[in-house]
Amino acid sequence: MASSSLFIAAPIALETQPGHSGSKSLVTLADQVATFIQAAKAKNTRRAYQSDWESFARWCREHGPLSLPASPTTVALYITDLAARCKASTIHRHLTSIARIHEMAGHPSPATMRHAVVSETLKGIRRTIGTAQKGKLPLLTADLQKVLAHVPDTLGGVRDRALLLVGFAGAFRRSELAALVVEQVEFNSDGLVILLDFSKTDPEGKGETVAIPFGSHHVTCPVRALQKWLEDSGVESGPLFRAVDRHGRVSEQGLHANSIGAMVKRACAAAGYNAKEFAGHSLRAGLATQAAANGVPERLIMRQTRHRSVTTLRRYIRQGSLFRENAAAKVGL
Repeated sequence: MASSSLFIAAPIALETQPGHSGSKSLVTLADQVATFIQAAKAKNTRRAYQSDWESFARWCREHGPLSLPASPTTVALYITDLAARCKASTIHRHLTSIARIHEMAGHPSPATMRHAVVSETLKGIRRTIGTAQKGKLPLLTADLQKVLAHVPDTLGGVRDRALLLVGFAGAFRRSELAALVVEQVEFNSDGLVILLDFSKTDPEGKGETVAIPFGSHHVTCPVRALQKWLEDSGVESGPLFRAVDRHGRVSEQGLHANSIGAMVKRACAAAGYNAKEFAGHSLRAGLATQAAANGVPERLIMRQTRHRSVTTLRRYIRQGSLFRENAAAKVGL
């Protein structure tokens, strides 16, 4: 079998009455089912699952065990091999990929915690290599101000300034910034409102509204920065953030999510920061961390970041509150 086809484009086996091959409309519906199954997961998630499964299948070919169906012992051996080079979170994702492929193929999963050899091996891996996730550094307000001071006075710089400020104030993900179109933006007397059609926390497209107020300082105001980008670029519809070439020509196409991450790194490097420590996510993480440090209540931070899990949000809050809520600061030292 193609190593990833069961998850990426799952064929639907039609169950029909004896002697009946299924109507043309039924075959068409089966194709639509496969399409909807594919749409159930984000593109990046499908890509990660595909890569994980191909890695497992390749490992099995090299060492001899069957990959489909695989045994729990094979899975335990595989994740033990992964532990030498992967984080615990990555190993968890590989287990999920293996489980999904088996389920889609009609086999019981060998990668669940119901199998003691898998659960105990994973528990030992977690205790040995740890589970802490080392993310990129957040861009806090002072960092952002320093970065903005080094943004060039060009049309590309006007775009970068708007993207950095809107990305920070709106706690946007790279994918959300890349997907924004002018038609989703509405300016009013209080600032601007952006309607997100889809996001990681709203995969069914119910829609989420993000309000960004005017900034207290003209040079760091996200609303004014976005207005200037739209005025200077002449962009009136379609993709909100676009490439600008060295001659100042604005592309018809929107920026790719990866190029947004690269732009953040480039801007940080220009301000003297280590670019390797920052990424597109530094804007979103920065807003959450700075808000926590400033004593903003969790519910208000979650409203802006659109987090569904308070546990995830609290990773930022703990970092932002290390010194604001510190017992050692209250004992009179």
